[in-house]
Amino acid sequence: MIKKQKKQNKGFVLLFTIMLSSIILAITLGVANVAIQEIKFSTNAKETNNAFFSTDTGAECALYNDKTSGNSFVQTGGSGTVECLGNIFPLSGSYPVWNFSVSGLGNEGQGCAKVVVDKSNLLKTVITSKGYNEGGSVVGSCTPGPNSIERQLELSY
Repeated sequence: MIKKQKKQNKGFVLLFTIMLSSIILAITLGVANVAIQEIKFSTNAKETNNAFFSTDTGAECALYNDKTSGNSFVQTGGSGTVECLGNIFPLSGSYPVWNFSVSGLGNEGQGCAKVVVDKSNLLKTVITSKGYNEGGSVVGSCTPGPNSIERQLELSY
């Protein structure tokens, strides 16, 4: 009789071991999935910050050039360039709307901003800056890729 009971218990131990291993594996995979999602989120937040800071830099550059004594955006057409971050960027367009791009922004110098300065309303100036986390590796050029993150600021005064 004792021999019969031992044979019946062998299958139960194997089944119990497989079930316990499956539960531990499921918990491990769940924790790993959460960790991977958190890593993706933190990377995306970093890239979003780079895009926003690029946007802000472009807007501040336009404000600085409009408010300084050189006044790049005047009715006569201005100097045709904008100075920002120690670089000179060419203006395109003419009175009352100008465009320029600021490149080499962000943590790795890959960000850029496309800026439009609109003085068509005589009572206020509107600056629209679109910043990207990537696409500005060439000086004065802003060509965002298909996976770039875009942020936009609009200032009026």
